[in-house]
Amino acid sequence: MPIVDKEPDALHLDDGNNVQQVATISPRFNNSKVTVVFVLGGPGAGKGTQCAKLVEQFGFCHLSAGDLLRVEQNREGSTYGQLIKTCIREGTIVPMEVTVKLLENAMCSAMEEGRPGDSWATGYGRFLIDGFPRKMDQALRFDEEVCLSSLVLFFTTTEEVMLSRLLNRGKTSGREDDNEESIKKRFHTYRETTMPVVEYYNKLGKVAEVDSTASVDEVYSNSSDVIRKLFTEQSHPKVAS
Repeated sequence: MPIVDKEPDALHLDDGNNVQQVATISPRFNNSKVTVVFVLGGPGAGKGTQCAKLVEQFGFCHLSAGDLLRVEQNREGSTYGQLIKTCIREGTIVPMEVTVKLLENAMCSAMEEGRPGDSWATGYGRFLIDGFPRKMDQALRFDEEVCLSSLVLFFTTTEEVMLSRLLNRGKTSGREDDNEESIKKRFHTYRETTMPVVEYYNKLGKVAEVDSTASVDEVYSNSSDVIRKLFTEQSHPKVAS
């Protein structure tokens, strides 16, 4: 199943000045009704595979930041297409305003469409956001202006495992960044800019770490336990003594 389950037309950025947002008093979505789980891990850690399975069991809308950027990169008339293409090729991070706005647009579209089940009743929703935030400015902007995140699901494994997976995927993916040179640049960017994000959320008590070296099914068993615990805690919040 595709990682991004929104139609491309719903994901377009405004090509004028609307990408620059004035700080708002409160986020676009209320985190007591909209659950956002960030899914982080190095390139090839297995984020997309696990997200697809979590969507099926828990009724999430799965948004991949990378896939949203690739859609925008190829959209005819996009002001940001060449910029995104260069960033992807070089393994660097697309400017924060662009990525956050794409995610906000996709979330708005999903909320308007709705989905079956109580978790998608009017004003409610569940989102797995894969490969985001990759930098502190993205994390802070999203939490402040879009929706306060509930959890970071953090997949870990070795760079050797991730490199092997990505090179194997590159044989059929058609992705221009699934080559050894780009992959090593992505590993460097991940270490330098994304790990501080994980450390930031860990200090807030929001990180659940899952070793993704094992089989897909074993990793999923651990991942689903984390999500199940999150929803149990949301249904039965702790009362301060």
